[in-house]
Amino acid sequence: MQPIRKILVAVDFSEHSELVVDAALEMARKFGAELDVVHAIHLPVPVAVPYGITMPTTYLNEARKAAGQRLQAVADRIREQGITGGAHLREVPAAPSIVETAEEIGADLIVMGTHGHTGLKHVVLGSVAERTLRTAPCSVLTVKGPRG
Repeated sequence: MQPIRKILVAVDFSEHSELVVDAALEMARKFGAELDVVHAIHLPVPVAVPYGITMPTTYLNEARKAAGQRLQAVADRIREQGITGGAHLREVPAAPSIVETAEEIGADLIVMGTHGHTGLKHVVLGSVAERTLRTAPCSVLTVKGPRG
């Protein structure tokens, strides 16, 4: 197994994300690794076709600003633990965001949550963890969340 020097933790700002960050912090301490954090903000801009109405730019900008602030708070929490790393706000769907960021930073490990959706909910929502696992350039540790 190759040494783990760079870890990427994916967050969605849910309550479960805090447990995922805790697990990533533990891994970073154990291996003496850097820990980067990524969040994907995916706001498809809907257009009411026959009317040509789009989502107001102010809404999109406020969403980006709020996501950036929350991401910075996670990054600050990581730094307060004495762990170095960066923060990455991406604007594409979550799985490609995680994989692209892992490739860009040379991650040796991705730590992410899984919400445990089953049945129809899994079929409809899909699984970011599953899509990430299939295309990740490195190992992926999933932190299981409550089933729902």
